[in-house]
Amino acid sequence: MSTTQFNIHADLIEACKKGDRTAQFRVYQLYSRAMYNLSVRMLGDQATAEDALQEAFLNAFNNIHRFEGRSSFGAWLKRIVVNKCLSILQKRKMFFESIDERVMDLEEENSDETYIWSDISPAKVHQEIKNLPQGCRVIFNLYQLEGYDHQEIGEILGVSVSTSKSQYHRARKLLRERLSKQLETQ
Repeated sequence: MSTTQFNIHADLIEACKKGDRTAQFRVYQLYSRAMYNLSVRMLGDQATAEDALQEAFLNAFNNIHRFEGRSSFGAWLKRIVVNKCLSILQKRKMFFESIDERVMDLEEENSDETYIWSDISPAKVHQEIKNLPQGCRVIFNLYQLEGYDHQEIGEILGVSVSTSKSQYHRARKLLRERLSKQLETQ
């Protein structure tokens, strides 16, 4: 990001801190699409994602005075959106299943996913990710798509690192199986 872009964002954030509705709308325009996509990936449906997004932005604007600039505004906002989605998922009683790590290690050694991912359309991969069991889907999205490590995921979700890893590996196994079946039917 160029210095000019950063200054524009800094000016917008400062205007938001002063309650400027036009600045808030501009910030919403800049970040809403990415945050909506994150919400859909985590929650699995558009209507709930839209509600979560609106609540997250309200929370962000109500607490923008707490933004200190230690990270980018986008990273700060992303954390708010992730936390809102997790709050919704916890109300749904998200379930995390632990799998023996030795089994995961064996599966990892024997997996050759490259051929699967290259022959399946991104839309089909996205659909299969949406169809994963909730706990697997959340951890897969946080790890693979949002870039959190298992330690961070464990802290965010209140689960052990091994549970995070096992859910991630379960998600990959399920995706591999489902996408392999799709290849067979093509």
